[in-house]
Amino acid sequence: MKYPLLLLFALFLGTRAPAQSLPASPFPDEYRTAEALETARLRHQQTAMLVLGGWALGNIGLGLALRSRRTGEDRRFHEMNALWNTVNLGIAGLGYLSVARTDPTALGAFASLLENQGLQKILLFNAGLDVGYLAGGFYLLERARRPDVDRDRLRGYGRSIILQGGFLLAFDLVNYFLAAGRNPDYAPLLGVTSEGVGLTLGF
Repeated sequence: MKYPLLLLFALFLGTRAPAQSLPASPFPDEYRTAEALETARLRHQQTAMLVLGGWALGNIGLGLALRSRRTGEDRRFHEMNALWNTVNLGIAGLGYLSVARTDPTALGAFASLLENQGLQKILLFNAGLDVGYLAGGFYLLERARRPDVDRDRLRGYGRSIILQGGFLLAFDLVNYFLAAGRNPDYAPLLGVTSEGVGLTLGF
């Protein structure tokens, strides 16, 4: 059974950090603004990891509690929910710590924009994987109709994978659109106009 390991690179659900809420920066105004955008991106990722971690903890706790109280298909359903989300919990924890250690002043506006666009590509890729998880779950349900198979296990695992895949698909798409919504904020720093990219020279 495949788990969503590639989500280590994805995730992100959050709020924007207004520039005026940031501590005083020793950098010039244009880099202070770039710092604000990078801080917003990092906070977005941190919040996403908290959401993923909360989902994982809930599924693990509920899955372990109900697994011992259920039989048959339902027992397998809760079992897979707990197993699947041990991976999600590890991803969320490592992802949060990684972002927390990132210096928002380390990147300029262009580099921060590239990071934001790279995040969007990863989220879309993960969304494709999520569709695969959904297909795999439905395949298990279909296979459970065959004779001489462990019907309870196939149906329970199939239902669980459909649930987890559906959550991850929504998670990745929501975070993709949130990340994409930040792209226009970089335009003033990069000299982008309605006619393209402009170059400003100072003497």
